[in-house]
Amino acid sequence: MAQRDWLAWHSPYEDPASPLSARLRLVQGHLRSELDRRPGGDLQLISMCAGQGRDVIDVLAEHARRGEVRARLVELDPRNVEIARRAAAAAGLDGVEVEAADAGSTDAYLGAVPAQIVLACGVFGNVTDDDIARTVTALPSLCAAGATVIWTRHRRPPDATAAVRGWFREAGFAQEAFDIPDGTSFAVGVHRLAGPPQPVEPGQRLFSFTR
Repeated sequence: MAQRDWLAWHSPYEDPASPLSARLRLVQGHLRSELDRRPGGDLQLISMCAGQGRDVIDVLAEHARRGEVRARLVELDPRNVEIARRAAAAAGLDGVEVEAADAGSTDAYLGAVPAQIVLACGVFGNVTDDDIARTVTALPSLCAAGATVIWTRHRRPPDATAAVRGWFREAGFAQEAFDIPDGTSFAVGVHRLAGPPQPVEPGQRLFSFTR
């Protein structure tokens, strides 16, 4: 199977009218709201398959809590890793670490969990349903008590978003938001951990990209 060019995948961000830009704005809006909502003090954030880090870096660069957030952005493509690192450095975000690693393994998050905020954006549309379910089931081991997970998934047939929401519920999460903008084929979900966190299992395989 031909592998997608994950650097070129980011090019629609240059068009503010693109669906990818619209999705980005929604994710960033939820992240801003989460930063505003939480009480003062240090916050730990992790981002799976973070790409060029736009979900996180663009928000923290302008947010009053930028100095309180410790973020680990996990990305495998070395070109995107370098772009994200340059962006974080240019914004003066000393607390943002861009880790060149496989986001599908829990090893990539050791030392940065439990996290109060978890981003799983651009993940669930590129893995099997079984891997989505496995990842959601494991998320309590990456989360602190009351943590928030922001996730995305396309709604092209067969639309799996109802199943994804069900897996979150079964894993002990409560839904906070589910955005399906008119005229788009994507969804953005926000779930909060209502059940107890779980210990992280080193070396656990969460997902593998299928393309």
